[in-house]
Amino acid sequence: MRTRDLSFPRRVQSIEPSPTVVFKELAERRRAEGLEVYDLTIGEPDFDTPPHIVEAAYDALKTGFTHYVHSRGIPELRNAIAAKLLKDNGLRYDSEREILVTLGGKQAIFSAIMAMVGEGDEVLVLDPAWVSYDPMVRLAGGIPIHVPLDAAHNFTINEERLAEHLSPRTKMVILNSPNNPTGRVATMEELRNVASIAEKADLLVISDEIYEKLVYDGREHVSIASLPGMENRTLVVNGFSKSYAMTGWRLGYLVGPAKIVGTVLMVHQHSVTCATSFIQKAAVAALAGPQDDLRSMVAEFKVRRDLVVKGLNEIPGVRCSTVEGAFYALPDVSAFGGSTEVAKTLLQKGGVATVPGVSFGACCDGHLRLSFAASREKLKLALTAMRSVLQGIS
Repeated sequence: MRTRDLSFPRRVQSIEPSPTVVFKELAERRRAEGLEVYDLTIGEPDFDTPPHIVEAAYDALKTGFTHYVHSRGIPELRNAIAAKLLKDNGLRYDSEREILVTLGGKQAIFSAIMAMVGEGDEVLVLDPAWVSYDPMVRLAGGIPIHVPLDAAHNFTINEERLAEHLSPRTKMVILNSPNNPTGRVATMEELRNVASIAEKADLLVISDEIYEKLVYDGREHVSIASLPGMENRTLVVNGFSKSYAMTGWRLGYLVGPAKIVGTVLMVHQHSVTCATSFIQKAAVAALAGPQDDLRSMVAEFKVRRDLVVKGLNEIPGVRCSTVEGAFYALPDVSAFGGSTEVAKTLLQKGGVATVPGVSFGACCDGHLRLSFAASREKLKLALTAMRSVLQGIS
């Protein structure tokens, strides 16, 4: 029997594989060949999930809490999220109508874009930007409009630069602070710049705050939703992967105005039904339980941050700004060539796996993203290998 020729929608054909995954797979292939690899690609804490969180999931499993739950999330978790938002961010949300528990922060963002972005709608993506924002917009039929921030000014968010990229079709702007890949924490001035544009152009804002707890040197994360007039036009996305070392658990949440969250709920219901039941019990324990493991993890990340930034700046030809949040460094390696070329050379000759900066936007070419969510020993060995390889490049 003759099979039908497969044709795929243009919106799917336009999507390319995640560069982060591509370079991680290259690293794994090298490791499978028995070669040394220092994998600094994936943004995943190398800590175990805190024991009290694991115990909460185990207890839920033992008591048979393994069935469907409310699509919005179990009330106990939504109440815990509401309490967290009020305490940490000064945000007051109705747990019945304005909070949605999702399969990770990524699914929260994707569902929000699917619900709110129509065919031909434009979405401002502030480059350097996480690699999945652009494909998500394209899959929804929207048009990602990349706003290149200036590397010479440490990628600060400028209102005039944003305004230059507006059009009558602009529907939304995506903000990420603390930022992946730059490690920057948005200042109040930068948040006001985004808020000003959003109000003038009547835009929705998706505020990706997944790295909220990972900030250093006394800095404070501020949610843009807390600024005057922004709560009614902002969807805040957060989760448990980064702060509580729960990447494989896949749990996040979205909060915002009831009408918008209710619309996102339709996408959520018809795609995943609900987030995993017993994992939601674990998330309650994460928010309501002791935070000692989180504080210890952040303290260790700070030590690694200092080690990596110092080590990179000691390599001739490499420059690296201080990392303010998250667990990524974004060194400038433009003295040695384009980011893809340098990343491939480091992997092939030194076994150091990084992600080319160009993956996060054209303005980031000449940079590499490396994750310092790895042991101090591995980071020291990776820095030594980087120095050796780069010194060999004329």
